[in-house]
Amino acid sequence: MTVAATICLLCGLFAAYVLAGYPLCLALLARWRGRPWRREFHPLAVTALLPVRNGERWLAAKLDTLLRLDYPADKLRILVLSDGSTDRTAEIARSYAGRGVELLELSSGGKSAALTAGLAQATGEAVFLTDIRQELSPNSLRDLVACLGDPQVGVASGELILRDGNGQEQRNVGLYWKYEKFIRRRQALLDSVPGATGAIYVIRRELTRPLPADVLLDDVYLPMGALRRGYRVVFAESALAYDDTVPLGAEFGRKMRTQGGLWQLLWLEPWLLGPGNRIWLHFVSHKLGRLLLPFVLAVLLVASAWLDDPWRLVLLVGQGVFYGLAAIDGWVGEGNPCKRLTSPARTITVLLLAAAAGVRVYWTPAQQLWRPPAGKERAV
Repeated sequence: MTVAATICLLCGLFAAYVLAGYPLCLALLARWRGRPWRREFHPLAVTALLPVRNGERWLAAKLDTLLRLDYPADKLRILVLSDGSTDRTAEIARSYAGRGVELLELSSGGKSAALTAGLAQATGEAVFLTDIRQELSPNSLRDLVACLGDPQVGVASGELILRDGNGQEQRNVGLYWKYEKFIRRRQALLDSVPGATGAIYVIRRELTRPLPADVLLDDVYLPMGALRRGYRVVFAESALAYDDTVPLGAEFGRKMRTQGGLWQLLWLEPWLLGPGNRIWLHFVSHKLGRLLLPFVLAVLLVASAWLDDPWRLVLLVGQGVFYGLAAIDGWVGEGNPCKRLTSPARTITVLLLAAAAGVRVYWTPAQQLWRPPAGKERAV
């Protein structure tokens, strides 16, 4: 076997393992060796932290959904963290003061700085972290806190439900999220999820820690800190947050930020790749594998040109057709049957490019990776 053939084979096996082999093995392991955690509700005192910058469009609706939670009102404290907002965010938050909502006004420092300030002010036994846009199911906080009834559980993550979009592009993004949730459910059954859903998760307050300046992924940094201290990070499917499916361009920015945040955490927390991480295999297979995948596929494309025929022709044509379908998707109308081929190809390609672009975090100020959703005002 030539060097080029060996490289192509290894790249192909790597991609197949990350995308299909690992989820399949994970499903089998979860069925054979799953360890469900105990759910037992005790009304813990909880501080809900809501970081926001210029979120007047969503704040009232978000506070309403928090106040409608099926949770003892005397056990829930709601703290709005206004990160240098210049719109009506503070005014709206103050209008809810009579219903127990508190406002902490901060200079503009980014989400991580706002959360660190909020964690310093938090009281009670647990902290509930949520984002500005998502509606919450009334049972969500109760079900998350019930997971903490198991003393081995330190963090409980809810599930983000994306409402179906109108176009094939948005449906593909929603399908990707379903694939992700399939993996997270089974990781939780085996031991822990390597992170939480940023829009909806609870952590024991004693396990929180200040966030480094500009850290992009509080929903990985805090949960993995709890895991390092011996606790489980679990996934509660019944605790739901609802959001609209975003256009692919906005999903590119979200994915770039997420993957950039993972590169950042590997620098900040090198123990994640060492023996101190008891879910090392899952972290490497799921998180690190996704980081490396676009670069591995680029190597595969280059190495294919050095193969002997007919394999060179087969691989180059196959990859050319796939990326070609992605390239022409913007010119294919929604009603065209070809959209069922071009749109998934474009979605996968855009997500791969976003993952590769995340490496920018090493030479770009992290806050520059934050982008407002397309067509919406900036909010964090």
